[in-house]
Amino acid sequence: MRKLLAFAFLFYFFWDKTLAQIAPAPPLKVDNITSILEKGGQFTTFIKLLKATQVADQLNNQLSTPDPNDGITVFAPSDNAFSGLKPGTLNSLSDQEKLQLVQFHVLPTLMSTSQFQTASNPLRTQAGDVKGGKFPLNVTAEGNQVNVTTGVVNATVENSVFSDRRIAVYQVDKVLLPLEIFGTAPEPAPAPVVPENGGLVSSPKAGVKGADVAGAVSLKFHALAMGFSSFAVFWAIFRGF
Repeated sequence: MRKLLAFAFLFYFFWDKTLAQIAPAPPLKVDNITSILEKGGQFTTFIKLLKATQVADQLNNQLSTPDPNDGITVFAPSDNAFSGLKPGTLNSLSDQEKLQLVQFHVLPTLMSTSQFQTASNPLRTQAGDVKGGKFPLNVTAEGNQVNVTTGVVNATVENSVFSDRRIAVYQVDKVLLPLEIFGTAPEPAPAPVVPENGGLVSSPKAGVKGADVAGAVSLKFHALAMGFSSFAVFWAIFRGF
């Protein structure tokens, strides 16, 4: 009887342990971009843009991947950065431009602060290809200071908000305005003036000179006519005698 009880106890012990080993592990809790920024406490406007453009859903889908290939880097402008924009700047943008603005703040690769030292500019963002010069983003680092330039604004990375093997979020002091949307277009060259006299354009000096010559000729003819008149009068008087 004792042997039977001992066997039953051993069987239950090893069976319970085996079940514990083969039971699936609880899913890894993944922070999404919204919760990361909410914990930062000063990214309300950027969160609204992420949700409105559905970029938040896209990034969260990438973060839910167990082993992302390249990771994500996000430059997050603070609410103070957005307050520095001219009034009506965001409202003047189309939905497509708002999407590109948000995507311009996202790099499709994970970059640590040390990698900014050796970054190959311009960096590629989710807004589009940089080869056409439409969405250039350049990062330079000197010591602990990291600067981000877009061709429109020069921003500074103020601190690291969050970082793990999937995503790095950095706070920037200005909204990164892409050149494609906020750049100043060059003024068109003035159209050539087509003259009405068949293509000949006289200079002002030439016109003045011509007027002087015409006046001189007119005076000579007038003097000649006066001379003939005087001679005719004299001849008539002479014949009368």
